[in-house]
Amino acid sequence: MSVYQKTVLDNGLRIVTSEMPHTRSVCISIFIGAGSRYELPEQAGLSHFVEHLCFKGTERRPTSKEISETIDGVGGVLNGGTDKELTVYWVKVARPHYLVALDLLVDMLRNSKFDPVEMENERKVIIEELNMSMDSPQSRVDTLIDEVVWPNQALGRDVAGSKDTVSAINRQTILGHVSRLYLPGNSVISVAGDISHDEVVDSIAKAFGDWPNGVAGDWSPAEDSQDTPRLKVEPRKTEQVHLCMAVRGLSNRHPDRFILDLLNVVLGEGMSSRLFLEIRERKGLAYDIHSHVSYFRDSGSLAIYAGVDPKKIELTLEAILGELVRLRDDRIPEAEVIKAKEMGKGRLMLRMEDTRSVSGWMGGQELLTGRVLSVDEVVSIVDAITASDMQRVAKELFLTSKVNLALVGPVRNKGRLEKLLKL
Repeated sequence: MSVYQKTVLDNGLRIVTSEMPHTRSVCISIFIGAGSRYELPEQAGLSHFVEHLCFKGTERRPTSKEISETIDGVGGVLNGGTDKELTVYWVKVARPHYLVALDLLVDMLRNSKFDPVEMENERKVIIEELNMSMDSPQSRVDTLIDEVVWPNQALGRDVAGSKDTVSAINRQTILGHVSRLYLPGNSVISVAGDISHDEVVDSIAKAFGDWPNGVAGDWSPAEDSQDTPRLKVEPRKTEQVHLCMAVRGLSNRHPDRFILDLLNVVLGEGMSSRLFLEIRERKGLAYDIHSHVSYFRDSGSLAIYAGVDPKKIELTLEAILGELVRLRDDRIPEAEVIKAKEMGKGRLMLRMEDTRSVSGWMGGQELLTGRVLSVDEVVSIVDAITASDMQRVAKELFLTSKVNLALVGPVRNKGRLEKLLKL
């Protein structure tokens, strides 16, 4: 029997489940194909705005207090999130409260009022969220690097939008966005916990079976015309310079994405990664340094973050670039490959003990790739990766022409930094 089961309702709504009888909880996640890639430039932040408003009241639960009390009252957790390619609403409750949780999510998705007064209040809240992100140099550089990697396109925009675009969004635009993207054929409901597939399908068919389908709006494709390094500096009077270096990566359907995951573990995940050992432990240049990968439908990135003394930027950049060159030009020792594999597999397996993680794992894959890989399948793929595979991918991605750098802080030597961006 498959670890995951899938049923598609007549209206196109996909249901994926994982029965976890050893747990006492159930997590329901509803994934919608709506995010910043589905927005026009002047609508930036629209998907995020809609997500916020879905928590603000329905006909049956007129206020946000009644929505939150529904789940607080049974000891559960309710939340949502918006990314570039999806919006997710999720609730985790003790098993006896499954139907309460499902009823609430149905109500929020299908009966939200989008009340004009609540909308104006939430507009102010989102602008404060943007202000908070802007005031945090670490958050700001994370947004800025996307602008450098994907300039003048949807993937490069902040998911939350800007003060100007959020201020301009009206109720008609909100309703149009919901009717265009909040459709069963553009959605996945993922349920993990001590519950059978049949019970889930039966309850969701009753709740969502009459949800009318339509043709979902499309997303903006990524453009890649980079042939020279790019650098963007945002001056700030801060104690540190916050830097983010990135190269364009791979899509979430690319067969080499698991190889890039493993390269990233070696490079910058954990306290025994190459970046941590070289830049923090040996050279004392940074307190926080790490790398991470992002995957999208037709693009992706590998990014490195560090916060450093303004006088040590050049030394830090040289050290980071040196580690990328070493991964590209020198074969990774077998012991290091094995350690990275065991770390990646171990973290994945530990995550899969939690119903929230399993629900997110299934739903995200189903929505974005149309296929749910099991943990065992991923483990088999990772086990088959060789040092030669990793070097091949490093040679394809770690190129001078593909280097991007964003800096937030007191930077005075931009010209010298540009000359350093060589691999």
